[in-house]
Amino acid sequence: MTQGNGFFGLDSSVRFEGEGSTNPLAFRFYDKNRQVMGRSMEDQLRFAICYWHSFTWPGGDPFGGETFNRPWMRQGGDPLAKAKEKAEVAFELFRILDAPFFSFHDVDVAPEGETLAESIKNLNEIADIFEEKMKTHRTRLLWGTANLFSNRRYMAGAATNPDPDVFAYACGQVKAAIDVTHRLGGENYVCWGGREGYETLLNTDMKRELDQLGRFLSMLVEYKHKIGFKGPILIEPKPKEPSKHQYDFDTATVFGFLQKYDLVKDVKLNLEQNHAILAGHSFDHEVKLAYANDLFGSLDINRGDDLLGWDTDQFAMDVKEMTLVFHEMLKHGGFSTGGLNFDAKIRRQSIDPQDLVIAHVASMDACARALLSAERMLTDGALEKPLADRYAGWDKAENQAILAGQSSFEAVAERGLGLQPQPRSGRQEYLEGVVNRYVY
Repeated sequence: MTQGNGFFGLDSSVRFEGEGSTNPLAFRFYDKNRQVMGRSMEDQLRFAICYWHSFTWPGGDPFGGETFNRPWMRQGGDPLAKAKEKAEVAFELFRILDAPFFSFHDVDVAPEGETLAESIKNLNEIADIFEEKMKTHRTRLLWGTANLFSNRRYMAGAATNPDPDVFAYACGQVKAAIDVTHRLGGENYVCWGGREGYETLLNTDMKRELDQLGRFLSMLVEYKHKIGFKGPILIEPKPKEPSKHQYDFDTATVFGFLQKYDLVKDVKLNLEQNHAILAGHSFDHEVKLAYANDLFGSLDINRGDDLLGWDTDQFAMDVKEMTLVFHEMLKHGGFSTGGLNFDAKIRRQSIDPQDLVIAHVASMDACARALLSAERMLTDGALEKPLADRYAGWDKAENQAILAGQSSFEAVAERGLGLQPQPRSGRQEYLEGVVNRYVY
């Protein structure tokens, strides 16, 4: 890695040096050209650099303010000029990390104007810069989204707001964001509902708000088809924060919602570990349930802190946790339009520009190592064979007939009268040991 000019002081891109390397600015496991289950490692992992936490988050937390003090965050000056400077630094990082994708919120790439029309003009001006940059950079757009939660107009939600004018404003903002996403060749569009929920039921009509949200998404799906956008609409489940309860609480809740409003065909899920644990689930649980209901779309690859009750968005480093998720993903053929989006923040004490590079490198390596463990585990049938053995009885013809609706309740109950089944071990500790052998 060559020291040089630019915000990060690095001229060359991060390279693969192998497992023996101790260079924090080199990959030890992420060899993008290595074949994993018939696809390159780059194509299996499909890393995306997240625009907002990487270039917009100032380093604050619920108890303290900005610590990063980056040039484009300082008070004063032309907001659009600072947005253009931020775009330059963003593509510098994309080049250094040799990133195949990036993702963005509308208001993170361009400043909000006095009116919606002015905000859209600003967004398109920055999109012009992205379009030119993408002609000479290999980085593509994984997905775009609209920020419908930061501005005070959305304090009572966007699609679920009691004021129809706010609903209409949100429609205009999302239309502009998906138009830019489509124009830049984005592979998905994400709907984030940070305030689509309630703080108190005393002033909330839940049925009305859910119907509004269902109509909003239905209109968005109709518009997606109208403009020829081929990728899925993604919803990111999140149980709380900032609202006490959010309507996209978890995978199961969103599945019920999509069924009710006939949106299952066009809407999939963008899942995140941090949100899973806030909902009282594991990351693996949410991914498996999404696959079980044909809702899997994409992943935000970060982690939370089990000791803190909010969305800390730390860089993903837990190889074992990710191994289980990637095992499930590889079992189903890997990503189609989705990828691993680094919706992650460096810690507020990590104030050096290169800390942002090092965080991505370390997390990309952790993901790569987890992918290799998952590949070995799947190839060996280490978990699949014990799982098949556990349910083998259901493969018999008479039991398949039950599941196919070819046996009545009375007939099955009659069969049960002549049986004396005995319990079999679930072998949990054995399986935990198997996973440890592949991970460690």
